Amino acid sequence: MRWTRLGNPRSPSLLQVPADCQVRSCPLVVVSHPRAQDAARLRDSAQVGKISQALLAADFAVLLSGDGGVNTWGSPAALREVAQVHREATSRFRWNSRTYALGLSMGGLLSLRSALPDSPYTVRGVALIDAWVSLRGAWGSALSRQREIGKAYGLTVPPTPTLDPLPLAQRLAPVAPLPLFLAYSPTDTVVSSRKNAELLIPKAEQGVSEIVRLDGPHLGGNRFSPQMIARLVGFYQGLEQRAIARQHKEFPPGLPAPAVQRAQTETSKS
Repeated sequence: MRWTRLGNPRSPSLLQVPADCQVRSCPLVVVSHPRAQDAARLRDSAQVGKISQALLAADFAVLLSGDGGVNTWGSPAALREVAQVHREATSRFRWNSRTYALGLSMGGLLSLRSALPDSPYTVRGVALIDAWVSLRGAWGSALSRQREIGKAYGLTVPPTPTLDPLPLAQRLAPVAPLPLFLAYSPTDTVVSSRKNAELLIPKAEQGVSEIVRLDGPHLGGNRFSPQMIARLVGFYQGLEQRAIARQHKEFPPGLPAPAVQRAQTETSKS
């Protein structure tokens, strides 16, 4: 299987689809990259490659997102660009109408933002590994990050809470808690887990979320061990199983759910 380039040539994304997903409907996982990286860097990473291959083997299509650029920090412009790529990607295979997100470091901001109600595409669950989720926290953490965020958002002053996915997710959680996979290390000196991942733990949906506390440096090797990857893939599989069970309850066999019908129809027209 090969990666297919999609989207803006200045910040291309890469899609790979399991062969089975041309004949049966499959979900999509959108992977958002760390600071100063891009989709090609994720493709060539031995560590991220293990995640991609495990997801593909489990019949998840994988979109390595260009995120609108290397240092976009989950900006509205970046999310709009990813939404366009998402539409293109889901027309390339038999998509089952369900999308999940995976955010690595800086990519956590875009991944979390994509799961909030005003996102231009729907995300059913989010996995975050050593991730930034506080935009204002990132702004105040270093002048270099402040300059990058200012450029990405067009800001000269700190971002308001309406631009920050963390407080938005915190306000949403009492009504609609998020299915979350949170992997973090208290000894991470790049992204403070105390000011990021740990603030999301109370907002995670009970029964389906996974909280994994690790040791060691930022994006260290233990984040990509076989055991961790199995837990990550299992998180997405659990959400798929729940969605399928709910779908069968609402739409008995022989009467496909409208969303699935629509996704399959759109695919056949592409």
